[in-house]
Amino acid sequence: MKKAAIVGARQATVVDVPDPRATADWALVRVDVAPLCTEYKGYLAGHRAEYLGHEAAGEVVAVAQPGRVHVGDRVVVMPQYPCGGCPLCLAGDYIHCEHGTDVTRFTGSPEGGATIAQYLLKPDWLLPVIPTQISTEHAAMACCGLGPTFGAMQRLAVDSFDTVLITGLGPVGLGGVINARSRGARVVGVEGNDWRAARALALGAEIVLAPDDGDLLPRLRELTDGVGVDKAIDCSGHPAAHRLCIDATRRLGAVAFVGECGEDTPLRVSPDLIRKGLSVCGSWHYNRRDVPRLLNMIAAIPTQLDLLISHEFALESIGQAWELQATGNCAKVLVKPWS
Repeated sequence: MKKAAIVGARQATVVDVPDPRATADWALVRVDVAPLCTEYKGYLAGHRAEYLGHEAAGEVVAVAQPGRVHVGDRVVVMPQYPCGGCPLCLAGDYIHCEHGTDVTRFTGSPEGGATIAQYLLKPDWLLPVIPTQISTEHAAMACCGLGPTFGAMQRLAVDSFDTVLITGLGPVGLGGVINARSRGARVVGVEGNDWRAARALALGAEIVLAPDDGDLLPRLRELTDGVGVDKAIDCSGHPAAHRLCIDATRRLGAVAFVGECGEDTPLRVSPDLIRKGLSVCGSWHYNRRDVPRLLNMIAAIPTQLDLLISHEFALESIGQAWELQATGNCAKVLVKPWS
């Protein structure tokens, strides 16, 4: 099979490797759609890598034993390789599993663990079947396109009475706009990239403010009758955005952090948490039991998902796809390994 690899700074290639083989309850999936996430950062930095990607959708082409999926099923590929037997996995919170399975040790081959490739292997319980009315491209948004903010909004119980602040309107934040609007919530965004700000407005955000606006907090207060937003979700991973979410949220409101961050964010326990009464959480993904609800939402919003998916590339053009992501002038970018 063919798969993408990073061989140097701004150097990408496609390599040929042996096809993986189905084993035990791990099914072989032909990858029809591989959404791109943060792999472009490794491409820009020149971090050599051969096993790239963590989200996909495609068709089951082989199974080693009877199980939860069958040859011919179209499936969403959930991220990671959790153990499947610990309390977290059994409760559906597999994303937090601390006993991940080693692909090479389990299958006897290092191949099958990448999604930016023509084939992959995945435990069948991590392969939700795609309903017939949903396209494979739209179903692929059930991973990082919609998943992180869907999980956050489940945690925050976002509903139609809420004004939701979303900071950082990259692909994940744009997915957050879709998730919030699908629940009937009012959305206020913060984003410095003009292309993404415009796409957020097209997806239903009421207003998008620039992060370098020195009056951000007063503006947000003005938009909420001086009270503050009900819920806030950061998708940027910037400490300044973290503080804005905390400061802009009303008393007894709730904040979720979705964007990964390598820096420290100042948090004042008494004024931020005790006296203000904020509920604060981190949200990585969503619980496995919520897959049906998310797929039902996907089926109901095809037009919005067409806006969330901004570009498509063939596998041989992976370098061009990453260069586009580096500009920021895109939403979710798809690679089609068989095009």
